[in-house]
Amino acid sequence: MLKYVFIVLWANDNGDGGTFALYSVMCRHTKVSLRPNEEPEDRELSNYRLETPTNHLRRAQKIKQKLESSMAAKTVLFLVTILATSMLIGDGILTPCISVLSAVSGIKALGEDTVMWVSIAILVLLFSVQRFGTDKVGYAFAPALCLWFSFISGIGLYNLFKHDIMVLCAFNPMYIVDYFSRNGKEGWVSLGGIVLCITGTEAMFADLGHFNIRAVQISFSGVVFPAVLTAYCGQAAYLTKYPDHVANTFYESIPDPLYWPMFVVAVLAAIIASQALISGAFAVISQSLSLGCFPRVKVIHTSAKYEGQVYIPEINWILMILCVVVTYIFKTTTQIGHAYGIAVMSVMVITTFMVTLIMLVIWKTNIWLVALFFLVFIGIEGLYLSAALYKFTQGGYLPLLLALVLMIVMGIWHYVYKERYAFELKNKVSGEYVRDLANNPDMKRVPEIMLLYSELVQGIPPIFPHFVSNIRSLHSVLVSIKNLPISKVAAEERFLFRQFEPREYRVFRCVVRYGYNDKIGESKEFEGELVSHLMEFIRDEHFMAPEKPSPADWEEEVQFVQRATEQGGGVFYLLGEAAVEAKQDSWFFKKLVVNYLYSFLRKNFRQGGEKVFAIPQNRLLRVGITYQI
Repeated sequence: MLKYVFIVLWANDNGDGGTFALYSVMCRHTKVSLRPNEEPEDRELSNYRLETPTNHLRRAQKIKQKLESSMAAKTVLFLVTILATSMLIGDGILTPCISVLSAVSGIKALGEDTVMWVSIAILVLLFSVQRFGTDKVGYAFAPALCLWFSFISGIGLYNLFKHDIMVLCAFNPMYIVDYFSRNGKEGWVSLGGIVLCITGTEAMFADLGHFNIRAVQISFSGVVFPAVLTAYCGQAAYLTKYPDHVANTFYESIPDPLYWPMFVVAVLAAIIASQALISGAFAVISQSLSLGCFPRVKVIHTSAKYEGQVYIPEINWILMILCVVVTYIFKTTTQIGHAYGIAVMSVMVITTFMVTLIMLVIWKTNIWLVALFFLVFIGIEGLYLSAALYKFTQGGYLPLLLALVLMIVMGIWHYVYKERYAFELKNKVSGEYVRDLANNPDMKRVPEIMLLYSELVQGIPPIFPHFVSNIRSLHSVLVSIKNLPISKVAAEERFLFRQFEPREYRVFRCVVRYGYNDKIGESKEFEGELVSHLMEFIRDEHFMAPEKPSPADWEEEVQFVQRATEQGGGVFYLLGEAAVEAKQDSWFFKKLVVNYLYSFLRKNFRQGGEKVFAIPQNRLLRVGITYQI
C-alpha cells in the first residue's frame, strides 16, 4: 500500500499506469527511446519555470546524460520494460484461472474435473462480455464488490473475536524474527505462497487509466486494505483452533448460514479480479502500440471520459483460449499459484527500479529518500521473488515461458518499426522535390486530391517518388492521416494545410488529425469537409499574405480545387504497402529477424489503411515498395 498507493501512482503518464507508462514518462523527459524522435520534449513546450541549480538538479542531469549517451542503458531499459509488460499480460492469463478455480472449488461435492469444466464455462462467459466495455461491466460488478468487502471484513471480525483475538500480537516485528528462526529454509520457501496475499496491487497501477488517482487512494486505503487485512486476521484466528483446515481456510472459516451466499459473492469477486487483469492487459498493449512495440491490433475505446478504457478483440480471444488451456492442463490452483507469484513479483521488482530512476531524474528527490525507497522495497520484493523462483519446476516456468514469447514478438516488432521509421525519416521527400516535379513538363497535373497514409507529419514518405515514377502524374493535394492520443479533435482543428512554394503550382500538403473517439465519416462526407477547409485555407492565406495576390488569382485557386472534386471525381486514395527486408550485406541474425520473423508477424496481424474509410474501389490504388534497412 505504501509503495503503490502513495508513491508509484504519482508516476503515471497523463493518467495511465503500468510499466509502459513509466517508460513513456522516461522517454518524454529524457532521450532514452530507441525510436528516432524529432518532437520537442513536453517540458520545452509547457514548463517555463526556471530551476535553481541544486545538487539534486546536477545529479539528475548527470544521470540523464549517461542514460542518453549509452545505447546499452537504453536497450536494457527497453528490455526490462517489455519484460514487465509481458509478465503483466501473463497475469491476465493466470489471474482468471486461479481466481475462478479457487472460488468454484468451494462446492465440496464437485470433483476436480467438474470444478475445472465449471471454471472454463465461467471464463468463456467473462471474456464474452468484455466487448461491452469496462464502464458497463464495472457498473454490473459494483454491488457485488461492495458485498464482497462487507462479507470478508464481517466474517474476519467474527472469527477474530470468536477464536483468538491475540493473533493481533503478530503485528509485533519480533514475530517475524521468531518465525524465520524456527523454520529456517522452510520459512523462506513459504514466502512463495504468502506473496499471493499482496497480488493485485500491480494490476491496480496498470488499470489506473480506468480511474483517477484520488479515487484509487481513497478506495484502497479506506475499503480494500482494511477489509483484506481483517479477513486475514480472522482466518489466522480460526487456524489457531483448527490448524488441520489450512488447505481450504477461506471456505472452512465461513459460518454455516453464510456459506452459500458467500460462495456466490466469492465467484463474482473472482470474476471481478479477473476483469482487472484483463483490462490491465488491454491497457498496456494499447500503450505499447503507441510506442511501436506491438503488432497492429484493433483498439476500441469504450469510454469518452477515460482514455485508458479500451477493448482489443484479438487480444481478448487469445487470452480466453490461453486461460482455457491453462485451466484444463493444471486443473487446480497449486501449480498456477507458483507461476502467479513469479509473474507478480517480477513486475513489482521492475516497477521499483523504474520508479527509483524517475525519482532521481525527473522528480529530483532527495538522495536519502530515494535510497530508503529503493533499499526497503527491493529488499522485501527480492526476498519474495527468490522464494517464488524456488517453485520454478512446479509450474513457475509458465509465466517466464509466456514472457519469453511475448518479449520476442515485441522486441522484433519494435526493432523493425524503429528501423523503418528511421529509413522514412532519412529518405523523406523534400518540398524542393515536389516543386521540381510540378515544374517538370513531363509530369501530368491531375485535378484530384490524393489521400496518402503516412506516419510522417513533416515531409512526404519515400513511397511517393515510387508512385510518381510509375504513374507519371502529380496530384494537387497530398493528404495524410495522423491519430492523436486525445479523445476528440475539434472540427476547426482537424485539417492542417500548407502550400508548397511557388504558389502558382497549387500543390498543397494536408494533415488530417483524429482523436481516438472521433468517428471517421464515409468517404463522401470526408471529401466534402476536406475541400471546404481547403478553400477556407486558401482564403485565409490570401488575406494573411504580405503581398496579397490579386482577387483573380485567389478565385482561380478556389475554382481549381472545385474542379478537382467535380471533374476529377473527388479523392484519390493511395495505399502504400511497404515491405521491409534486410540489406544483402547484413549479418545472418538480422536477415532472420527482418526477412522471416517480422514478415510472419506482419502477414498475420491487422493491416491498416483500407478500413479507415469506405473507399470506392475504382478510386483506390495500392503501391508496393520495399525498404532495405
